[in-house]
Amino acid sequence: MENNWLAHAKRLQALASSGMGFTPDPYDRERYEEIAAIANSMMAELGQVPIARIESLVAPFAEGYATPKIDVRAAVFKDGKVLLVKEKTDLLWTMPGGYADVGLSAMENVEKEVFEEANLKVRASHMISVRHKAKGDYAQDVRDFYKMFFLCELVEQAEPRPGMETAAAGYFDLKEIPALSEGRVIEEDIHQAWRFAQSDHKVTRFD
Repeated sequence: MENNWLAHAKRLQALASSGMGFTPDPYDRERYEEIAAIANSMMAELGQVPIARIESLVAPFAEGYATPKIDVRAAVFKDGKVLLVKEKTDLLWTMPGGYADVGLSAMENVEKEVFEEANLKVRASHMISVRHKAKGDYAQDVRDFYKMFFLCELVEQAEPRPGMETAAAGYFDLKEIPALSEGRVIEEDIHQAWRFAQSDHKVTRFD
């Protein structure tokens, strides 16, 4: 679960961002800027990183109402094994996925991510879950995310190959999961997806 002080700082930052986007009053704008600066300072101290790093991660101000980011992830199984890709950024493994792009549906986004990261064509068949990242055992993050997990079926039989953003791609036995990029996915997500895939009564979970 997310650190309580991090949750408070993120909420303050979101309120400041929304206020900056809607207030016509220059004095209120100044106050929102100060609140944002305090929130960013809190997050920098909590993460023990330079404040410039925090400012580069949080959403720009004055662009409207602050909302969570959307992360889509694909669960692809073959012969009882799960498809994972190795991220170039941290050389750790994850289920294929990433930010949802504007202009595409959630289904289109997750199918695109699998093709880009593992060179496999899939069809999203079911939504497994919608998770609030802050409520899971993921690595702490100054940003707020909804994580959408989809069960995907192979459209054609082919061997996975890494894409531009991945260093490797392959299928793994569920008892031999490699070191995961826990800001993106945790082992619980993989096992939950497998149970969902094997169930005759597929019920989407959500926080």
